[in-house]
Amino acid sequence: MSSAVHRFTGSETEYNWENAIPKDIPAHDTAKFATGKVVIGAQDGAENFIFRYFCVQPGGNSTMPDQHVHDHGIYFLHGKGEVTLNGVVYPVQARDMVYIAPNDVHGIVNTGDEPLGFICVIPAKERLQEYLKLTNKAA
Repeated sequence: MSSAVHRFTGSETEYNWENAIPKDIPAHDTAKFATGKVVIGAQDGAENFIFRYFCVQPGGNSTMPDQHVHDHGIYFLHGKGEVTLNGVVYPVQARDMVYIAPNDVHGIVNTGDEPLGFICVIPAKERLQEYLKLTNKAA
């Protein structure tokens, strides 16, 4: 694969990018009023990371509680909400950034009257598995 450009095709209230792939949120997931899409990932040949966009509607939340062996980088694009990290609640809004360390219990709630949208960057699954083998950590 070669480099790729994903042009923004959304609006102020509905974010989208060319060739973004909808991310299924299984029915058994605890996420409520949330949708997601992979903007940059394996479909682009990205070997080291994945850029995902999530949108949580008013009254909704991400998967809660959530916990992973990988870290996350989150950039809030629009809306207002709260991020819970290991039981501590932090208010967030557009342009805030959050780092979630490996194994930290976390979740995001929309506390505003408008959609809460954010980019979430995680390691590619293949790289994560290589890291876990090298460090003798379990997935």
